[in-house]
Amino acid sequence: MIVTESALREQLRQPRAGAQVTVPRGATLSPSAQDLVAHWGLVLVEADPVESPRAGPAGRASWDRPSTFPVRLGTATPTCTTCGGPVDVKPDALTQLDACHLAPKTHPRIRLRGRVDSLQALALLTAARAREAGSAELARHLGTVAAYCRELMSAEYNERAAGPVEVDGLDEAAVHDVTHDPRGRLGVDHLTPGAGDPELLHWLNLLRCEVREVEVLALEAFGSPHHPYGASVVHGLNRLSSVVYYLELKLVAAGGSPW
Repeated sequence: MIVTESALREQLRQPRAGAQVTVPRGATLSPSAQDLVAHWGLVLVEADPVESPRAGPAGRASWDRPSTFPVRLGTATPTCTTCGGPVDVKPDALTQLDACHLAPKTHPRIRLRGRVDSLQALALLTAARAREAGSAELARHLGTVAAYCRELMSAEYNERAAGPVEVDGLDEAAVHDVTHDPRGRLGVDHLTPGAGDPELLHWLNLLRCEVREVEVLALEAFGSPHHPYGASVVHGLNRLSSVVYYLELKLVAAGGSPW
């Protein structure tokens, strides 16, 4: 388990030198959490981990909720990841990598974050198209896709593992089964969209393609398959493309009509 800087700040509220913080036994501190501990001389107290609930409102995953502004900045002067020095005035070329560090906007994680943000925007735009087509249920599922994009951005920023994706009452294993056997599960063949298909299907297909491109960008940002939190971001994007493909299949199974 990885303990993030934001998790420590939740306990501290107002950091003070020598304060005690509780961490799960055997946990690893993220780089920004290590910096916070060193800066304030915090004392770590180990305790047995406590499982947090996966479900949010109405049985949904905890990340499947309306968006809020996700970033809380640290109270200490941030450090530049390039020169290692403190940054009192943020130049235009730098941005917040995490609560305690500024990095160039060309940093691989910043590039990835921007593309996931764009992916969320495309999911919301596709949801708007679905509502215009009279498909409230599809729009709701696309809202879940957008929420999972926010979960991925939060996991990357806070240097924690991303939660598993879910949609339409299906976990990622169930989505995998449907998308690998659409004829047996939905009564339709694998998709090869054509020029005569409904516009909404093409919006979904574009969204799926974008997810796959962002997955490649994540692989470049987190080179190791054993990265402590990046591996879960890559995995989440891989499964998210299956989720969007599932929505495509379900639309075709409904005859291209609103569902």
